[in-house]
Amino acid sequence: MQSQTVGIFDAPKELGTGKTIVLGFQHVFAMFGATVLVPIITGLSVSVTLFCAGIATLWFHFITKRKVPIFLGSSFAFLGAFEIVAPKLVNESGAQVVPNLEKLPYACGGVVFAGLTYVIIAGLIHIFGVKKVMKLFPPIVTGPMIVLIGLILAPSAVNNITALVPTHGAISVLPAIVAIAVAIICNIWGKGMVKLLPILISIIVAYIVSIPLNLVDFSIMEGRSVVSLPPFATYSPFVGMKFELNAIITFVLVALAAVCEHVGDIAAISATCNRNYIEDPGLIRTLLGDGIGTSIAGMFGGPANTTYSENTGVVALTGVCDPVVMEIAAVIAILLSLSPLVDGLINTIPTPVIGGMSFILYGMISAVGLRTLVEYKVDFAKSRNVLIAAIIMVSGFAFEASPLHIAGLEFKGLATAAIFGILLNFILPGKDE
Repeated sequence: MQSQTVGIFDAPKELGTGKTIVLGFQHVFAMFGATVLVPIITGLSVSVTLFCAGIATLWFHFITKRKVPIFLGSSFAFLGAFEIVAPKLVNESGAQVVPNLEKLPYACGGVVFAGLTYVIIAGLIHIFGVKKVMKLFPPIVTGPMIVLIGLILAPSAVNNITALVPTHGAISVLPAIVAIAVAIICNIWGKGMVKLLPILISIIVAYIVSIPLNLVDFSIMEGRSVVSLPPFATYSPFVGMKFELNAIITFVLVALAAVCEHVGDIAAISATCNRNYIEDPGLIRTLLGDGIGTSIAGMFGGPANTTYSENTGVVALTGVCDPVVMEIAAVIAILLSLSPLVDGLINTIPTPVIGGMSFILYGMISAVGLRTLVEYKVDFAKSRNVLIAAIIMVSGFAFEASPLHIAGLEFKGLATAAIFGILLNFILPGKDE
């Protein structure tokens, strides 16, 4: 890592207060689409999610001594965990997907434990060093697990796509097809911001297509004003926490994989700003910032957070590495959360559009698992690796359909597959370095 300073590290002094605030708004636009997409899919409140993202980001900056220009937004890595623990429901008329209020508290409890996993790993890194800790979770275990998450979720995406067929006919599937097609076109042939925002653009186009088909339920907007009190005082209460073993194991397993993403993001922002943030303020502090920020979000009823590459991209484009710009964006996110209109408008998105988005995102989750196996050059010429991957996949599907019950505890597919995979990797000889 080079030591010389590049970029702008004191934006108010070098650019002025006005331009610094504008840069803060730019970071809000960069994170907004992905951040609100997570509550759309999971059933959590958009307002609460924005509130938690802002609070978590401010906490991250506090614990890292205001040195790292990072924004914490909703993590896509935990979408699978939410769908497994608290799948959304379709109301009696089939008009829209509604939150699973019975199961969401357990998912939020899982988010709390996911954050605590970061804290534990930070402690282990402090004691043993990062290399020894990460050897406990090799690619031959995490790769197939990530593939399994996407495949387990695939049927729910199809169910969302076809949810309105009984009430609106086959034409109701059209917005999902449009969402998928637009996302692919933007990602493959798009330029500039179009290529960076394929999911957000696909939502907008599919939403517009849904309006003349009478698939948009505008009644959700009734009684919601532009200016209101914070989410916990209005129509959108914070989701309480509840705890169950299967939910905790599911979220902790995803958190173990997400830690690798965290390390990569910190390395990326270090390279972007030409400062070694892994050494100063240190990986332990960044993990504590991300982890405790995620636990706080879970306590309030928000999704797990993650360091946002979208905002790192903005830093690379602008050369402004001053953390104060991210702090301004965090405050703006909190202010946006005070308006129920934002939450209400987003919740009018029809079920097939959500299904189309999920169809792509769940497939991308599995693709990330395959990429993990390829990038880390897992050798499938070795019988041990084939056996580990095979047992993870088969046990995941089998026990998802028929959970394992031991001593009153229920072990579903993802949790059982992870236990088998970790044990086999530990027992079988011939580990890859």
